[in-house]
Formats: sequence, structure tokens, C-alpha cells
Amino acid sequence: MAGQKSTQSKIVHGIVIVVLVIALIAFLFPFALVIINVFKKKADINTDPLALIGKRGFILDNFPEAMEKMNFWTVFGNSAIITISATILTVLVSAMAAYVIVRNPSWKACSIFFAAMVASMVIPFQVLMVPLVSMYGGLFNLLNHRLTLILMHVGFSVSLAAFMFHGAIKTNVPVELEEAAGIDGCTTWRTFWTIVFPLLKPTIATITIIDAMAFWNDYLLPSLVLGERELYTIPIATQIFYGTYSNDIGLIMAALLLAMLPILILYLFLQRYIVAGVTSGAVKG
Repeated sequence: MAGQKSTQSKIVHGIVIVVLVIALIAFLFPFALVIINVFKKKADINTDPLALIGKRGFILDNFPEAMEKMNFWTVFGNSAIITISATILTVLVSAMAAYVIVRNPSWKACSIFFAAMVASMVIPFQVLMVPLVSMYGGLFNLLNHRLTLILMHVGFSVSLAAFMFHGAIKTNVPVELEEAAGIDGCTTWRTFWTIVFPLLKPTIATITIIDAMAFWNDYLLPSLVLGERELYTIPIATQIFYGTYSNDIGLIMAALLLAMLPILILYLFLQRYIVAGVTSGAVKG
């Protein structure tokens, strides 16, 4: 009986692995197709899109042409400024808010504020999209400004970030460390930045990746807020570029790869921090 259960377990395990491998291949295939075809001429892509190298050889012409036609460095700068600023603000504001809420459970204002933040996460952006843009654009005339988009990104993402920091501080940051810092003369402000915040590196990395990817790849909100061409972000520029040069698939592939590379590099740089347990053994006994 035990041997039969072991055999069945191995079969199930094997099926699960096969399914996961198939799902992985299906997920990576479009990206691999972009990588393969970005170094080919249009004629080679149309003739044999699955070939590793086209008949005309390995070329790099698609990249400078795509960068010039989509005004890459301008839109890259816009996306970088918006993504970096919104991500940093989200991390800082949400971490400080979560710390105040966790360390002051007796304050009713903290409980109400935290409950409101959690409740706001169930409200989809599409519900607020039209009135928000109408109010900022019609009443205050604040559209077509990068700062407006940055603050909107922070406003829509700070609740989830604060919720994640709340759990990390409550379960992984020992109060004893803060008490020891207080005995040594540290103020609450200094304790947070020198003791608590460094211990939140895994959560910071996770939130940074989640929010940076969301801000970098967001198309809907920037398309509503940024109407001037010099303020376009990469998703908007890529969409317009695709509509203009849809017949030249090589240029499209180059534009897509240029749009993906920065956020992929960020993920590869930060992913090791997500699984790191920095609070393990912080307090003994």
C-alpha cells in the first residue's frame, strides 16, 4: 500500500512538473520571439520568424532607427523620472505611515486610517478615472504635468504598500531593538531610519519591484494625464509607434525590447532581496 501511494505521488509530481514546464514555455515564447526577430530585417521576419538568424545575417539597424523614430531618450527620461519619483515616494510614505500605525495601536485615528486604506484597495481605478481626471483637468487645470501623474501613482499605490509594511513591521521588527535604541538616546525619527527601515529591505525590494513595474508599464493613467507629446512615457510612445509603423515588425520588436529592458534589469538586480531574511536572529533569547 505504501509503495502504491509512493508511485502515485511520483506520477502526480511528474505531471505537475510537465504542466509547469509547458506553462513556462508558453509564457516565455513571445519574449523569445521578440529576441529572435529584433536582429532581423523585415523580409527575413516575414519569411521565417522562427529562424534564429535571418538570411541577411545578424543586424542591429532596428535599434537606432526605432530609437530615433519614437524619440526614445525623451520618453525614456519621462518614464524614468515618473517611475523613480513615484516609487521612492510610495516606499517612504507608506513605510512611515505603517510604522506609526503599528507602534500606536491605542490611537483610534491610526485604526480608522488603516481601515480606510485597506478598504480603498477594493475600489478599482476605473471607477475613479473619469471624475478624477475631470476634476484635476477641468477645475484645477493640473493635467499635462509629470508631478500630477507622480502624485496620482503614489495615491493609488500607497495603501497596498502600507499594508505590506504594516505586516512586516508587526511580525519581523522586534520592539526590543527600538527600546534598546531609545535607552541609548535615539529619537523616534532616528530609530525608524537607523533601526527599523534597514530591517525592511525584503519588503522594500518587493514593493519597489511591484510598483516600479506598474508605473513603468502603465498606459491608461499616463494617457489620461499627459496629453502633450514631449511628456509621453514609453507605453504611450510605443503604442503610437506601433500604430505608425505596424508594417515594419522589426522596428516594433526593437521598440518593445527597448521598453522592457530597464524594468527587467531592475528586477534582476532586486529579486535576490525579496527572499532574504534580514531579521532572522536579530534578537536572541
